Amino acid sequence: MRGPHSLEDRPLSRANHHRLSGSRRNAPQVTLIFVVQNGIAMKLRITLGSILALAFPICPAQTINFDRAQAGSVPDGWTIAMTHQGGAPKWEVLKDGSAPSKPNVFAQISSDRTAGRFPLAIWDRTSLKDGALSVKFKAVSGTVDQGAGLVWRYRDANNYYIVRANALEDNVVLYKVQNGERVSLAPKGAVSNAYGVKHKVPKQAWATLSVTFRGRVFTVSLDGEKIFDVEDTSFAGAGKTGLWTKADSVIYFDDFLVVDDGNK
Repeated sequence: MRGPHSLEDRPLSRANHHRLSGSRRNAPQVTLIFVVQNGIAMKLRITLGSILALAFPICPAQTINFDRAQAGSVPDGWTIAMTHQGGAPKWEVLKDGSAPSKPNVFAQISSDRTAGRFPLAIWDRTSLKDGALSVKFKAVSGTVDQGAGLVWRYRDANNYYIVRANALEDNVVLYKVQNGERVSLAPKGAVSNAYGVKHKVPKQAWATLSVTFRGRVFTVSLDGEKIFDVEDTSFAGAGKTGLWTKADSVIYFDDFLVVDDGNK
């Protein structure tokens, strides 16, 4: 129900009506000419904004910020998993005064030091082939690792793509996990055995990791700066998305953004 002061309920004054009408008349227009059967031409005048709306359709997007979830819980819509063996992962909602969107974060707080152990939190409510992900993260602690990652085209705990930023190693690396084997994928234009890109990753401070994935091309950014591209065709179909950590990494996450390009 709309409130009494809803903008939709307010009648337009005559002055506002004239301003709106004038803005429509003054909007940039173009003429499209369509040639149809027998050489007959048809003209159609439309606004430039209409053309842009047709050329650049809006992609469905959702941001999950965990602020309505109960502290100590796993939020609705998320499934906890793990690649390889080790102590069970411990994901839960925490209150954090430094959260980009207060009051809550989603945190992996288990400190099991098993090096080949990869705790996962999978977002079950979206499956997409092409799109974009981003998340704000804070590397809190970890002596073996301090890695925060994004997962896409997830089939199961042994098959997915993941890009992670590591605050201990100061690098960003993209991998595929195929049949349980994690393999780093070299950045486009680098030597075949290149291991990601060296880049400062902050400790005890918030940063934003992002990836776009369209077809075989993946583009990775950190804090809005493009880091590298990767090309790979191992997983071409749609899959789920999610969050990733490694070993004893204690990582806080917030504002998980999912954009679906709509390609199936």
